[in-house]
Amino acid sequence: MSTVLVILSGCGVFDGAEIHESVSTLLHLDRHDATVTFAAPDCEQSQVINHLNSRPMAEKRNVRIEAGRIARGPVEDLAAVNGDSFDAIILPGGLGAASNLSSFATRGAECQVHEQVARVLREAHEASRPIGFICIAPSIAAKLFPGVTLTIGTDAGTAAALESMGAHHQERPTEDICVDEANRIVTTPAYMTAQRIGQVYAGIGKLVDRVLAMAARPQPAAAK
Repeated sequence: MSTVLVILSGCGVFDGAEIHESVSTLLHLDRHDATVTFAAPDCEQSQVINHLNSRPMAEKRNVRIEAGRIARGPVEDLAAVNGDSFDAIILPGGLGAASNLSSFATRGAECQVHEQVARVLREAHEASRPIGFICIAPSIAAKLFPGVTLTIGTDAGTAAALESMGAHHQERPTEDICVDEANRIVTTPAYMTAQRIGQVYAGIGKLVDRVLAMAARPQPAAAK
């Protein structure tokens, strides 16, 4: 039975983790009887959005507390998590991935990744653990792992930003995945291109299948 860390960025497409993507991830992990641990940075969201009208709200919310809405229970403080303690890691998308886990939403190719997110993912990568990035979350992979091959679908502007960080972008339809075997990284476009939730579910299903298949084939840890 695989152990999987799911890193959430809050709750809600406009300021946190995308809920459909997160739930699709959990359903597919459940299909494999995977043991899931949730984690998130214990910090304020970069912004709070009214999801009825897409307008900013004058209040503050905590990323980890909001992530508990999706987890329906405990969410580990990412600062207390070791990336090499799990068989695999998956990051759903949503603008929280680009504004709470990183600053890609505002700084593009000049973005920074939250220090605890960067640490955990680098620990996993150095231990050759497979990592799945969904929707806009591959922007984090582009920043942390130059030379990685990935997809965010067909958006030319976003793809250009990722390539300027050293990534190799490949166009993929919503229901498909991009696999970088050397880096053990799997990506899927999800709501970067999706028109229906069924498309999101199909693409994430393929991502989960491939990530767990990689986890079942351990490789020696990368040289530091």
